[in-house]
Amino acid sequence: MRKSKQTITFIIAMLALTLSACATDSSKNSGYHKGYFQNHPQSGNSELSSVGTTCYFCTEADKAAPKDSDNDGVIDDLDKCPGTPANVAVDTKGCPLDSDGDGVYDYMDKCPGTPANVKVDAKGCPLDSDGDGVYDYMDKCPGTPTGATVNTSGCWVLKNLNFKTGKADIEPSSFKALNELAAVLEANSKLSVEVQGHTDSRGSYKMNKNLSQARAEAVVGYLLDRGINPMRLTAKGYGPDKPIADNATRAGRAANRRVELKPKH
Repeated sequence: MRKSKQTITFIIAMLALTLSACATDSSKNSGYHKGYFQNHPQSGNSELSSVGTTCYFCTEADKAAPKDSDNDGVIDDLDKCPGTPANVAVDTKGCPLDSDGDGVYDYMDKCPGTPANVKVDAKGCPLDSDGDGVYDYMDKCPGTPTGATVNTSGCWVLKNLNFKTGKADIEPSSFKALNELAAVLEANSKLSVEVQGHTDSRGSYKMNKNLSQARAEAVVGYLLDRGINPMRLTAKGYGPDKPIADNATRAGRAANRRVELKPKH
């Protein structure tokens, strides 16, 4: 009888030891699937990146290695973005990287490095609503009509427009640019514009204001001769008030001597 009790006591002790070992292994795997760990290829080893532990009382299915169907290094049970294409870098959740945070994954993003909070299209490129080649967030003159020539700020500028020095007489070399302008206006028959004259800062302020007004009026006069409705055209001289470059340099002054066109909606 005493030997029988000793045997029962031994069996109970062994069972308790086994259960304790299983509980210890279970605590090591707290919050993880079936006692297995992973080694994430991008993030490196972590507390979950060691060899799997013994799993007592497990079925054969439990003992099987976790699946990673898209081979991105994140097992299916934890993968928030299943089906990631091959060789695409992912984060710890299995989702492709989006370095500029614009909502378009890096491997699909044709315009990486978009500034924060800038709206983009499906390719990850900033929007260009008026199609002038200048993104909306950089465009200082939205609403430019199709066919208009713009500067880097998206403003409609008459390039290759030259006047005689200190005068409002249009040089013959400028007729091509003015004819192209007339063609744009003819193609957009409902468009009205303000023809804006600008100068650099050299000379008196009054002289520059008068000169810029006269040059704007000269452009309007040319367009009237081309048959553009006068109700669609307004001339305004701004003199040196709205520089787009540094008047301290020759190149800056040349950029500031210009005629811009502002659509009126």
